Amino acid sequence: MGICSHLDDEECAAHAQRGDRAAFSELVGRYQDRIYRFLVRLTRSPDDARELTQETFLHAYQALARWTPDARLSTWLFRIARNLAFDWLRRGKRVAFVPWDDDEAASHPDPAPAPDAVLETAQRYQGLEKALARLPPEHREILLLREIEEMSYDDIAAVLHLNTGTVKSRIARARAGLLEKMPR
Repeated sequence: MGICSHLDDEECAAHAQRGDRAAFSELVGRYQDRIYRFLVRLTRSPDDARELTQETFLHAYQALARWTPDARLSTWLFRIARNLAFDWLRRGKRVAFVPWDDDEAASHPDPAPAPDAVLETAQRYQGLEKALARLPPEHREILLLREIEEMSYDDIAAVLHLNTGTVKSRIARARAGLLEKMPR
């Protein structure tokens, strides 16, 4: 058992930040299977997922000095993996889906939500963000206040110095404009 095997992730990462390579190896051991499963579902390529998993931990090692305990280590690692995967996907290196055989699937059970669904949601979110960015500022702000900040019509009216009827009509126009700009 390594020196960090009894420590939580953040304590182990603190050891790794002080140059303890065994501590970083412990963290790799804790997360490599989860990161790999996430990446293989995103990329649909076991070989590319293995390469991206290695890149994830290489990037993490190189950036470890900048990691702070206010971000959970697991979240930080998955963010690195996700960013690398999306860069890979943007470069167009998509490979056809390779189904796992039953033995391989059983050896890598996944307790997390399906990354396919996460990717689809992320793609829809990106489409929404782009459409929102193309709205006039007054439509964008009113939708953000209503849909993101979840303000009441009366609160929005107070913030924007409008009457409630005007807020309701602007929200209706903004929603219609957003739907027109959404990717199909």
